[in-house]
Amino acid sequence: MRIKIKQRINLIKIKAAQLYLALKHPDTTWYAKALGGITIGYALSPIDLIPDFIPIIGYIDDLIILPLLIGLCIKLIPKTIWESSEAEALELWKNGKPKKWYYAIPIIIIWGVAIYYLVILLINIFN
Repeated sequence: MRIKIKQRINLIKIKAAQLYLALKHPDTTWYAKALGGITIGYALSPIDLIPDFIPIIGYIDDLIILPLLIGLCIKLIPKTIWESSEAEALELWKNGKPKKWYYAIPIIIIWGVAIYYLVILLINIFN
């Protein structure tokens, strides 16, 4: 049975929340936390490898790349930790989108620093 795109996107949202919760567990390995941090950062980042405004192709990263990263993280996280974070993740999305805007602060800081250094680099190149 094929999963509709909207259902797949909702499943990705739940799995991303589950991944975040599993990464907070103290028994999760450091390399799973590192890859998971990159995955969560990519999921929250407003800038994608392929911009979403490009019809159809723009959503490929959201429908293919992100699930692949999440799948790799699932393989690195112990099964008991992954399963225990599932119920909590479902509860998180039960009433719609979580309203925790402060999760975006690290992403904003990272992009701010990246833009700052890009501007410095461009100034040095053109001077």
